[in-house]
Amino acid sequence: MVSPAIALAFLPFLITLLIRYRHYLVLLYRAVLVGWLRDRLTGVPREQRAFQYLLAHAIPGDPRHVLQTLDQWSYYCEHLSCVGPVKGRIVERLVRERAPQRVLELGTYCGYGTVLLAQGLPLGARLYTVEPDPRHAAVAEKVIRLAGFDERTVELIVGPSEEVIPQLRARHGLAKADFVFMDHGKRCYLRDLRLLETHQLLAPGTTVLADNVLFPGAPHFLQYAKTCGKYRCKVHRASLEYFRAIPDGIAELCYVGNC
Repeated sequence: MVSPAIALAFLPFLITLLIRYRHYLVLLYRAVLVGWLRDRLTGVPREQRAFQYLLAHAIPGDPRHVLQTLDQWSYYCEHLSCVGPVKGRIVERLVRERAPQRVLELGTYCGYGTVLLAQGLPLGARLYTVEPDPRHAAVAEKVIRLAGFDERTVELIVGPSEEVIPQLRARHGLAKADFVFMDHGKRCYLRDLRLLETHQLLAPGTTVLADNVLFPGAPHFLQYAKTCGKYRCKVHRASLEYFRAIPDGIAELCYVGNC
């Protein structure tokens, strides 16, 4: 049994840890514990609760207002793992600069990133978004259509990315992607980037963006992008979605082709 004297000796250390990592503890509470508890109490998934809030407060057909309403939900109600407004401005700027005609998103989740991308596309562009979880895809479909984007602009594909990517050309008509946004499982980033290379879905000049490369992090993906010789790579430093005190970043890769 630990004596009171030893416990007192460790108290300053524990207090220091709590102060230093308090923002991560708040993230754990808001992003995991609160959502899990409300899921159990209500029997309604967090993503569906967010959509009900969206129906009550967002202006249909106004993508910017849809995003702002989801931001309000995530700041003041429950956390959603979306790209958020801070990093969203980086994504939005790059989409408008590149003006891509064919965009691929890996990780639709609730449709936040999809709406963000779609609102900046030039006339006639098409966005293919891939979501492995059918429950999330069902919510995302409603969010995307509420924002005013139909199937001609946004095609939602349900299935694991490692199965969908090899089928994109033959089944969905995507020969090359001008712009890729990765916001799915961080451990999948490197695997899926290599799949895109293998199936020749990247053209010289294609932009690949990857969210959350600093937190929770994608070190193997970053190492590969920086050392393989196929990309010019930089990291836009920002903060984690809806938590300004937690550092994060978006990796921007420009595909230059095989050496």
